[in-house]
Amino acid sequence: MQTITVERTIAAPIERVFDWCATTTNWQSSKWVLRNKLVMPGRAAPYGVGAVRLHTWLVGRFYERITSYDPPHSYNYIVDRGLPPSRHDGGSMTFTEVPGGTDVVWSTSVEVAVPIGADLATRLIAKPMLKHVFGRILNSCARDLAG
Repeated sequence: MQTITVERTIAAPIERVFDWCATTTNWQSSKWVLRNKLVMPGRAAPYGVGAVRLHTWLVGRFYERITSYDPPHSYNYIVDRGLPPSRHDGGSMTFTEVPGGTDVVWSTSVEVAVPIGADLATRLIAKPMLKHVFGRILNSCARDLAG
């Protein structure tokens, strides 16, 4: 299992950054994200606990379920299934108000599900690719919320 963490400070209020990141259809402004769909809304909020999101990225397709939701501070999720197949220990996005904006930390633990060389494939392929895509999504957030 490998942990992937990407951090950014975004020059926007915490509520706006949280809302942008939680509403994953916004991620489509990144060229790496083809489509995001809310398959099932959450119990207390559309993207809240229980929500199921379908992400179609250049690097795969993933069904995620929101497991905790504490706006505007954090949310957690689990990938229930995806292509390419992987094992997922959960992911989180945390948001902290700082002078001039919001610190965002996006972290996930994953392993490519292959019979041989899973750790190597995860470390050499999946980890850098996911780190790149997460970074591009956060760059899109910063660009979309600028001004």
